[in-house]
Amino acid sequence: MTSATSQELRIRTESGSGETDHGFDELRSLFDWLRHEDALRGRVRVEHAPITPGEMGGGLDALVVALGPGGVGAAAVGALIGALATWFQHRRADLRITVTNENGRTVEVDGKRVDVPALVEAVERLLAAGQAGRDGEGTPE
Repeated sequence: MTSATSQELRIRTESGSGETDHGFDELRSLFDWLRHEDALRGRVRVEHAPITPGEMGGGLDALVVALGPGGVGAAAVGALIGALATWFQHRRADLRITVTNENGRTVEVDGKRVDVPALVEAVERLLAAGQAGRDGEGTPE
């Protein structure tokens, strides 16, 4: 039996070439891309890194996508996966994203090898693992 609560996925970007600013720019680009998806409108927010001494503000750290229960959640998941796959096709090959569920399980996707069916399956497994962890059933492998 599934819970009626929503889940959140945390998305981070990283440049394979070690360019920190490039990862932040790509995260901003992804935020702009996702917020234009009708099924995700109002479900995506930015999360800033903590401010460290000597900084004027915390940098962009991650995007948090709230996915609702039932049919609403399914539509949002489909929209998220489709948007990620399409967005990735317009990116540099050295980019990686990491998607993390509320239980800390992660999936990393490399821009050099974006396999849309594998991306769909990986995000669905993350969501199932997050749901199972909340329902007290353990985390599937």
